[in-house]
Amino acid sequence: MGYGWHLYAAVVAAGFAAGFINILAGSGSLITLPLLIFLGLPATVANGTNRVAILLQNTVAVSSFRFQNTLDWRGGLALAAPATLGALLGARIAVGLDNMMMERVIGALMVAMIGVMLAQPRRWMQTVLSEPQPAYPVGRMLTFFAIGVYGGFIQAGVGIFLLAGLVLSGQYDLIRGNAVKALIVLCFTAVALPVFIANGQVNWVIGLTLALGNASGAWVGAHIAVARGTAFVRWVLLGVLLLSAAKLLGVFDAIGDFHGSS
Repeated sequence: MGYGWHLYAAVVAAGFAAGFINILAGSGSLITLPLLIFLGLPATVANGTNRVAILLQNTVAVSSFRFQNTLDWRGGLALAAPATLGALLGARIAVGLDNMMMERVIGALMVAMIGVMLAQPRRWMQTVLSEPQPAYPVGRMLTFFAIGVYGGFIQAGVGIFLLAGLVLSGQYDLIRGNAVKALIVLCFTAVALPVFIANGQVNWVIGLTLALGNASGAWVGAHIAVARGTAFVRWVLLGVLLLSAAKLLGVFDAIGDFHGSS
């Protein structure tokens, strides 16, 4: 499948925006998945191809956060373990669906995300941390296993779920929570991507082109997050939540239909 240079440029630009948004908040795949499907990739292949960019994006982000001393390796890896097991299960479920079913599931899951993105926004954007937790209880591990299943299945919006789990617990503020989030996503993407590759659901040309944009956006996002602080990240996160909700609720489509009929 061949594309003109302008389409490759659009893929890189979309990847940059997605990588930047993913590192500061989440839901960047709401940009890239529709674009990949628009380019003619089946929904199943778009879902797998997107993981190539996500893998490189979070490799760059983890390196950047580590260099800036904002990454809790021990806590992040402890939570990455159940999330990675869940992602392996989620990826295996995803590759077993046909194209039409995948499109329907993607749509249903994106609509379901609205409640998570809009629930108690003030609470999970607080920066006051609670006392460090001495251990990771079973319920917390199960929560991150479930998030991993979702991430392995469809990726889009998993950053919002992860930030909710990391920040609402009071263990991390948004800066360190984003760093741990990047580490968790890196770990579970590393095991989910081979499942899609083995099932022929990765377009490498588009995936690597998208990865170039995602990685660049992730590098910029990680440095800006640390330099500008939690207050800036809160505003970006709020903007992403509002725009994502508007997209999922069909607000933009309704505006277009209104202008088209006037």
